[in-house]
Amino acid sequence: MELILAASECDPSDQIICTPSSVNELFELPFKFGINRTIILTVLAAVLIVVFFYMAFRRKSVVPGKLQALGEAALGFVRDEIAIGIIGPKEGLKYFPYLASVFFFVLVGNLFEVIPLTLFPITSRIGLPAFLAIITWIIFIVAGIRAQGMGYFTHLIWPPGVPVALKPLVGIIELVSTLLVRPFSLAVRLFANLAAGHVMLSLLLLSGWVFLFSAKFYIGVGWFALGIGIYVFEILVALLQAYIFTLLSAVYIQTSIEVEDAH
Repeated sequence: MELILAASECDPSDQIICTPSSVNELFELPFKFGINRTIILTVLAAVLIVVFFYMAFRRKSVVPGKLQALGEAALGFVRDEIAIGIIGPKEGLKYFPYLASVFFFVLVGNLFEVIPLTLFPITSRIGLPAFLAIITWIIFIVAGIRAQGMGYFTHLIWPPGVPVALKPLVGIIELVSTLLVRPFSLAVRLFANLAAGHVMLSLLLLSGWVFLFSAKFYIGVGWFALGIGIYVFEILVALLQAYIFTLLSAVYIQTSIEVEDAH
């Protein structure tokens, strides 16, 4: 029996898994308004974050309730450990709103992978990580220009503290690394980790489901057990990748503000 066939060849009576003729069909609504599952979940992630913090701080009190305490702890972590901890107390607070927004948005987008009603991380589509990486890129370039003027680019091309003979080579490496590699690696790191985890989790749970209803029931139990283990691991990955993306954004901003220290 074939397990996977094109949609035009699928017969629900004798096939277990059918794939659509186009993968885009997996993300389209019944009506054609250019809206897909990624867009819906992106909006939902933003709404959930806004609603959470609104509910947490709408009635602030000296003795916080559980929701307010959770909100304060979450914001305090980003402020103290990332914004102030990496950029510094003065400049860090300026970029704290952006870093907090990125952290919570990426976190919720990642956690959609392990929420039963979604099971789809929006960050596993390269467009969203790329967009966030471009925003970070614009912010740290503008921050560098504001702090150093056009000397920001001069320090990249002709880095201080480097022997003259090595300045051209190091300058080219720094220029390419800052202007091209940083946003590319920032986007791909988030995308690749979530896409790989999503595919692995889907294959394990789907394979387990198929084997459970076949003659090889014991294999299905094993696949499901492994899938549950990966499921728990992906929760950790979701948290870690949100932290890494925000941390690197803060590091890039800090090195732009203090170019000489970075070299």
